[in-house]
Amino acid sequence: MSQKETVAVLGCGLIGASWAALFLRAGHDVRAWDPNSDALAGFEDRVAGPLEQLASIGGQKEQQGALSICSGLAACVQGAALVQENAPEDPELKKTLYQQIEAVVGADVIIASSTSAHPWSDLSVGMKLPERLITAHPFNPPHLVPLVEIYGPDDRIVARAETFYGGLGSVPVRLKKDAVGHIANRLASALWREAVHIVAEGIADVEAVDKALVNGPGLRWSVLGAHMAYHLGGGTGGMAAYLDHLGPSQEKRWASLGNPSLTPDVREKLVEGVTAEAAGRSITQLEAERDAALIALAKLRQKSD
Repeated sequence: MSQKETVAVLGCGLIGASWAALFLRAGHDVRAWDPNSDALAGFEDRVAGPLEQLASIGGQKEQQGALSICSGLAACVQGAALVQENAPEDPELKKTLYQQIEAVVGADVIIASSTSAHPWSDLSVGMKLPERLITAHPFNPPHLVPLVEIYGPDDRIVARAETFYGGLGSVPVRLKKDAVGHIANRLASALWREAVHIVAEGIADVEAVDKALVNGPGLRWSVLGAHMAYHLGGGTGGMAAYLDHLGPSQEKRWASLGNPSLTPDVREKLVEGVTAEAAGRSITQLEAERDAALIALAKLRQKSD
């Protein structure tokens, strides 16, 4: 799937628009459909912004693919090599979509779900060819954050998907085992749980927690994974030396981590804290600042590569 393909995008919200831009920029033709007519009506405009951002980064094919807005699901998926499903996080809704897709497409078509949490084993129930389904979870926004977490039971199909997503400039990561929340969302949830605990216990406020993360481990994590960071933390002896010398202190920290509940009081602290941190900036302004920083990082990574 490294050559030009037709890709179907089902669900034309935030993630669908980002995916579509990435597919188009890589030279693939995109057919898009959403049962919500309002989402369809403004979809082309919502794709234009991410396309401009991708163009500012550079790379990818010079020949951009064509975008078609479809009036129904069947017209959208016919002729597609891959269907990227971005429906709401409702397993029953997704399973209904898969049945409708399977009634139209050939046996070699891959159905990829952008689900952020649901495991493959929950979504594949009732499918005629469950092995054609993969979970392909992006990190928002997928046109700027390269991670795609892939799981499926058929190695051949997963390999095809890895080739496809890799051809977009994304970084596919394969799960060896089906898991709720995949990899990155499990890691992010674990970190946020402790971030909430710190605020709930009065150790620090929301803005201080975010500053500590962005200006400390966040910088290191952008170039090193958690395991590799601790490998370097062991000096010349690497991970083995770290575990021998600092393993007990690590376990002590693990034992002190919290398990907070989102009580009304904790919710109020979080909302008030992030409102103060936003300092009057709207969601649109904050997204623009985030995207500008991600684009700058993408350009830097290209130079580094």
